[in-house]
Amino acid sequence: MEYIIVSLVALLVSGLTLFSGFGLGSLLMPVMAIFFPMQVAIVATAVVHLANNFFKLSLFGKYRRGDVVVKFGMPAIVFAAAGAWILTRISGLPPVATYTWFARQFEVEWVKLMIAALIVIFALIEVLPMFRKLEFSVSLLPLGGVLSGLFGGLSGHQGAMRSAFLANTGLTKEQFIGTGVTIACMVDITRLTVYGVNFSILELENSKLVLAGSLAAFLGAYLGKRMVEKVTMIHIQRFVAISLIVLSIALGSGLI
Repeated sequence: MEYIIVSLVALLVSGLTLFSGFGLGSLLMPVMAIFFPMQVAIVATAVVHLANNFFKLSLFGKYRRGDVVVKFGMPAIVFAAAGAWILTRISGLPPVATYTWFARQFEVEWVKLMIAALIVIFALIEVLPMFRKLEFSVSLLPLGGVLSGLFGGLSGHQGAMRSAFLANTGLTKEQFIGTGVTIACMVDITRLTVYGVNFSILELENSKLVLAGSLAAFLGAYLGKRMVEKVTMIHIQRFVAISLIVLSIALGSGLI
């Protein structure tokens, strides 16, 4: 039964990316965190994210612009490794606090507290007009790589920063997608390498469950992108943003 529940949820979350404007990783990781330890949720989501990006890379990779990839992607790789390393260190810290509620004991973990804060920040970035129109000068591309890579390594939230910094580079639609997905793959490979040295999903008893959820999420993203043109529906986007904030509060407080 748990395989069905996890796979179905992952499939539905992937489908939501078509209408909410949120990226696959932004939606899938918090949901995975309901079922798995935070570090496992992040690693599993990174695998799905990379597989999805490889598919897009096969379609648009030839359009990437090399100079932008170098200026943005090189700092992104370095700081993705740094962000992933920070995550592994935080994951080993003792709880911030423990408390009892309705005769149950809960722990507030550093890693969940950090991820919860990032979920709230990036949910607001996606829905608030002042952030959606945010663009940066081309001269700041290396800084964009630093920020996108760092947050990508920490939690997988790299898309919003990357898009804002690439918006003024004069890329065509195809170049924007090809360049962005190339950088995303670079970040995903880097962080998965660091995660792999420190986290071992294969040793966990729930590894098959992680794999089932990951495959279902990738299937949902793949089929959705093949059949439906992506369009953002503002009401769905707001609902998803509110849901993410509520979920982040539950994560940060140790309720889940």
